Amino acid sequence: MQYIDNIIFFIALVAGFGLFFKSLKEIYRNIQLGKKIDRTDNPSLRWQTMARVALGQSKMGKRPIAGILHMFVYVGFVIINIELLEIIVDGIFGTHRFLAGILGDSFYAAFTATLEILALLVVIAVVIFFIRRNFYGVRRLTMKELFGWPKQDANWILIIEFALMTAFFTMNSADWVLQQRGVLAEHGNFPVSSGLIAPLFGNFGDSTLVFLERGAWWFHFVGILFFMNYLYYSKHLHIILAFPNTWFANLQPKGKFNNLDSVTKEIKLMMDPNADPYAAAPEADPNAVPDKFGANDIFDLNQVQLLNAYSCTECGRCTAVCPANITGKKLSPRKIMMDTRDRIEEVAKNINKNGKFVDDGKKLLDDHIQREELWACTTCNACVEACPVLIDPLSIIFEMRRFLVMEQSSAPSELNVMMTNVENNAAPWAYNQADRLNWAKE
Repeated sequence: MQYIDNIIFFIALVAGFGLFFKSLKEIYRNIQLGKKIDRTDNPSLRWQTMARVALGQSKMGKRPIAGILHMFVYVGFVIINIELLEIIVDGIFGTHRFLAGILGDSFYAAFTATLEILALLVVIAVVIFFIRRNFYGVRRLTMKELFGWPKQDANWILIIEFALMTAFFTMNSADWVLQQRGVLAEHGNFPVSSGLIAPLFGNFGDSTLVFLERGAWWFHFVGILFFMNYLYYSKHLHIILAFPNTWFANLQPKGKFNNLDSVTKEIKLMMDPNADPYAAAPEADPNAVPDKFGANDIFDLNQVQLLNAYSCTECGRCTAVCPANITGKKLSPRKIMMDTRDRIEEVAKNINKNGKFVDDGKKLLDDHIQREELWACTTCNACVEACPVLIDPLSIIFEMRRFLVMEQSSAPSELNVMMTNVENNAAPWAYNQADRLNWAKE
C-alpha cells in the first residue's frame, strides 16, 4: 500500500507527457503540410541568433518595462522546469527534496533561496500583466482580433502561472514549518515563504501541515502537466517553438524578396540573345501538379511560414508599428498570423476526421484573410523588425499578393496601370522613353 502514491504519480506522469508529445507530433505533421524550404545555411549564425533572440530575449528590451516583466515570467517557466525535475524523482522514488543530496545543503539552500526570490518576482509580474491587459487599456491588447478566446487564453495563462507559484510557496511554507518542528529533515532556505506565509501556519497541527504540503505538491505537479498540454491550444506555444522559429528565421536583408525559379528562367530566356525560344522544353512528369504562383491556402506556404503561425505570441507589437494599421486600414499583421494558424487548425481537424485532407471548399484567402488587408500593406518590414521571435508576416502577405496578381490577374486598378506602363514604357509612368527628360527643358 505504501507504493500506491508512487504508482499513481507514475501513471499521471506518463499520461501527461504522452499527451504532450502527441500534441507536438500533431504540430509537426501540420507544419509538414507546407512546402519544403532549405533554411540550413550558415548554421553558426543561426545558433547565435537563437541564443540571442529566443534564449536571451534581446528584442524584448525595446520596451524595457514589458521586457523586464516578461523576463520574470520567463524565469518562472525555468523555475517550473527545475522544480519538475525534483518533483519527478521525489514522486517516483518516494524521496523528499532529492536535489539536496545531490547539491549539498549549503548549495541547495542558496538554490532554493534564489528560486523563492525569482518566484516572488514572477507573481509580481503576473499581477501587473493581468492589470495591464484587462484594466489599463493598452491599444494593441484591446483590438478586436483579441476578443473572445485570445483574450481568455492570455488571462488563463496568467492565472495558471499565479496558481502554480502560489502552490510553490504553500508547499515551501508548510515544509519549512515541519522542518522547524523536526518532522522533516532540514533542507533548503526559504526567505519568502518563511517570512510572509509560514507565520500563517504557526497554529496548524502537524497533520494539517503535512496535508497542506502534500496537497500543494500534488497541485503543483498536476498543474505543470495541465499547463504542458494546454500549450497546444494557446498562444504560449511560443515558449517551445520560439527556439526553432528563430533558428529557421530568414537571415537575408529585410526587403529582399524571393524570386520564382520558373519566372527567373523565363527572364533569362528573354535576355539571352543566343537562346532559341522555339526549342523543345525538357519532358516533364505528366502526373506532376504544376506549382502555383504565390499562395491562396496553407499548402502553398512554406514550412517556416507555418512554423511562424504556431510561434506567434499575439503580442501585437507588429500591428502597433504597422503604418497601414495606424492610419486606419484594415490590415493587422498579428491577425494575418492568427488567421493562418486558425486555417492550419481547421485543416488539421479535417485530416483527423477523414484520415486525409478532404476539400472543404475553404481557403486561407477570402475565407480567413481578406484582399483589402493584403493590399493595405506597404511592405515596409516594420512588422518583421518589431517581432520579438523573428516572425515574418510580410512573407505571407507577399505570397498571397503574388497569387492574386499572377494567378488571378486581380490587382487594384492603380497597380494594373503601373504594370502596364512598365510593360510598354519600361517605367511606371505613362511617358514615352524619348519624352522622359522633357521636364528638364521647361
